[in-house]
Amino acid sequence: MKRRFFSAFGLFAVLSAALAGGSGHDHGTGAITSTAGQAKLADYDIVRTQVTSTGTHLVFQMQTSAKAGVMLPTATGKLAGSQVYSYVWPTSLDSSAVGFDKAQGVLALAATAHPDFDDTPLYDENGDGNPKNDGNLWHSHWVVLVPDDACGQGALKVKDIPAGAKPKLPATWPNLPILIDSPGYQLDLRANTVQIEVPLKELGFSKTFKYDGVTAALRVNANLHSPLLCVTDVFKVASGDLSLPGTIR
Repeated sequence: MKRRFFSAFGLFAVLSAALAGGSGHDHGTGAITSTAGQAKLADYDIVRTQVTSTGTHLVFQMQTSAKAGVMLPTATGKLAGSQVYSYVWPTSLDSSAVGFDKAQGVLALAATAHPDFDDTPLYDENGDGNPKNDGNLWHSHWVVLVPDDACGQGALKVKDIPAGAKPKLPATWPNLPILIDSPGYQLDLRANTVQIEVPLKELGFSKTFKYDGVTAALRVNANLHSPLLCVTDVFKVASGDLSLPGTIR
């Protein structure tokens, strides 16, 4: 098994390897290729993950074996206990790259959808004049992931902000008690591809980091904090072991 980027992933990495099937690293493009048919939901079955540079932007892409983003969580009508579906690019970037304090955990870019709440208060994605009812539409986030056994042995969560703490936060932080950013990046679902365009200047023009691909479900804790948002189901891991083998083309 490849060396893991973040050993604290522990059991999560071992369990997710069983879901990934075969995978490989295309050294010519830096992309991660994955065997199709290994995920229980075809639109979350990763077959290729890559990040490319256009000169002014980094384009994060994930291809699936069926049309992406079709299956969404079932709406419950309340925040507590609600689900989030996600396409995630864990990276080796330090959390300070996007405005958090240094060394807070694994910084990941994510495309998410969740019909029971909205966490992009600065943006009106559906254009109806209300910026607080768009959670069911796919949108982009930066999140900081850390392990927490309160989410299940070896499972991950989006890192909580303790009561009374005053951490460094990005200007587009959505006022939730977790390390999450809602930057409003251009996000497209095209057939079997999820794509997010990140302005390169926002990452300090860094093109040397490594990445991986994950599809997963998360759940909002019933007590609404500590932990608030846990990873509860891993559909697939592109590399098989979260070793972050991807390089930027």
